[in-house]
Amino acid sequence: MCVSLVEVRAGVMLPAIREDITLHTEDGLDLVGELALPAEHPPVATLVTLHPLPTAQGFMDSHILRKAAARLPALADLAVLRFNTRGTSSPRGTSDGHFEEGLGERLDVAAAMAFVAERNLPNPWLVGWSFGTELALKYGREHAIRGAILLSPPLHRASAAEVAAWHGDPRELTALIPEHDDYLQPPEAVERFASVPEMRVLPIEGAKHLWVGEKYVKIVLDEIVRVTNPDALPLPTEWDEAE
Repeated sequence: MCVSLVEVRAGVMLPAIREDITLHTEDGLDLVGELALPAEHPPVATLVTLHPLPTAQGFMDSHILRKAAARLPALADLAVLRFNTRGTSSPRGTSDGHFEEGLGERLDVAAAMAFVAERNLPNPWLVGWSFGTELALKYGREHAIRGAILLSPPLHRASAAEVAAWHGDPRELTALIPEHDDYLQPPEAVERFASVPEMRVLPIEGAKHLWVGEKYVKIVLDEIVRVTNPDALPLPTEWDEAE
């Protein structure tokens, strides 16, 4: 048997135990999703991912979340839970219900966290992207999480009071703010998150809202691992694969 090195890049799916799952909300909806677990070790922590705006083509396969599920179980011993919020479609299927502007989606977050508890998945972190950051900020404090990682928060639906409520909370908040974001750029982000001085607000030079390009994917995944399992850093850029 020979061993080859595979470059870790877009389109590469590293080994994991992958399971199609269904989440059940308190208002009777079924939400489709996937759980990816490390193939060789128990997970060190769990990423509960919250996708971008479904009315703007956001879904559980939005590329940063898909790449996190493809790479981080193998590279960082992280469990990755992805799902479509109500009314959202992807190749995995369509979740029941319809888009509710971040209000009914409170029950979607709760269903995901109930699943985490049922499966005894360790050290859950919310990882929200764009619209998903609104759900994390609005509802994350209601759940037993270690903290939240916010990618490109627009702060359209999370109110100033909901943001300020995180001040003094022991759970960790980290926000990655693209330099050229369409909605919230670093100077304004510093002002709008000033009510939570313990929060880490990280400006990312050159980045845009959608984090297009492997350079920016690597920055995002590195920061996620830095927060949730820093012992796994630096993440390798190649993977040994037996042929």
